[in-house]
Amino acid sequence: MQCEMCGETIRGTPKLVRVEGAELQVCSKCEKFGTEVQQVRRTDLRTPQKGSAGRAAPSPAGGAAQVRYKRDMFDFMGGEIVDDYAARIRHAREGKGLSQKDLAMQMKEKEHLIRKIENSELIPEDDVRKKLEKVLGIRLLDTAATEEEKKVPSSLAPTLGDLTIIRKARK
Repeated sequence: MQCEMCGETIRGTPKLVRVEGAELQVCSKCEKFGTEVQQVRRTDLRTPQKGSAGRAAPSPAGGAAQVRYKRDMFDFMGGEIVDDYAARIRHAREGKGLSQKDLAMQMKEKEHLIRKIENSELIPEDDVRKKLEKVLGIRLLDTAATEEEKKVPSSLAPTLGDLTIIRKARK
């Protein structure tokens, strides 16, 4: 396990220390930078969620209970939103002959939200982005560039890794 403060490998048991409100597992060198926490609180992603969603639901067959885990925010991301999202949304809206109010009503969102998105004051969240893409018939995610980069022919100049393999082969 690595120290969450300095990055060194922790030998022995890690110390749970509170540093400026954050609880970190640190090595013995870094424990002096905070106060040791007596009660161990795990914030691991594999812990079941609290509340009704976190309770183990009995299976219909009467077997083992299911456990629901928290999802990381990166699990939901499919790509990055394009830089000119505001212009694309405005152009598509005007192309369909919709006002901001009409678009907001179709999406069941507030007009103020549409105005902020079109003025580049707000980046649309994933659910709003999906509604915009569906209503306007546009794509706001930049996933096509990554697919094109994968199709680059392999006749490029050698990388440093290729160079080391070539030099080893000559010896």
